[in-house]
Amino acid sequence: MQTASTNICERMGRSQELSEFKRDTVIGCHLCNKSICEISLLLNIPQSAVSGIITKWKQLGTTET
Repeated sequence: MQTASTNICERMGRSQELSEFKRDTVIGCHLCNKSICEISLLLNIPQSAVSGIITKWKQLGTTET
């Protein structure tokens, strides 16, 4: 059974939060000079998510949510 909030998220194209492993993998790829587009294609996640992870990492020094 799905809740109303789950249905709204699915309709808006939003998925579940990325795992710590995937967030750390994004940073690893970024440190290896991969572009946001390349990282997005490699990990099959949206470019906006990749960009957000990198921005947060640069500001806070962590990928934790």
